[in-house]
Amino acid sequence: MKKILLACSLATMFSYASTTLHYTQADRIKDMQTMAHAMGEIQNGFFYNNLDMIKEGGVKLVDALERVEPPLEEKEEKDAMTRFMNNKVKMTDSIKRKVRKKVTHMIQTFQNGRPVSALQDFKKITESCMKCHTQLRNW
Repeated sequence: MKKILLACSLATMFSYASTTLHYTQADRIKDMQTMAHAMGEIQNGFFYNNLDMIKEGGVKLVDALERVEPPLEEKEEKDAMTRFMNNKVKMTDSIKRKVRKKVTHMIQTFQNGRPVSALQDFKKITESCMKCHTQLRNW
């Protein structure tokens, strides 16, 4: 399962990187909509006790998450102190790692017959989403 998620993520990342030079606001909106849809699909998988829905939603979530980047102006900031204080690049990368790990664990635990544990992973994924939105997007 880890290999499948990693392969999908890498393939998408490389194909996306070759077609887009800069990550635009329109790209971000599209990816956020994709992630929201994927989270809904995972949630429906829990409601219907359907592993395939959870897997598909998890793959879509990780795939879209890999494309999300901090704002271009943050990445190109020359002043080291400003980059350090904003910390958006580091925080984005940290959230990506945590979500990838939780998605993989969620799928495995659901597959192993432990839906309550998988649901706790889903809750932690949602918390990571909210952390990004409250701290990086100033909600």
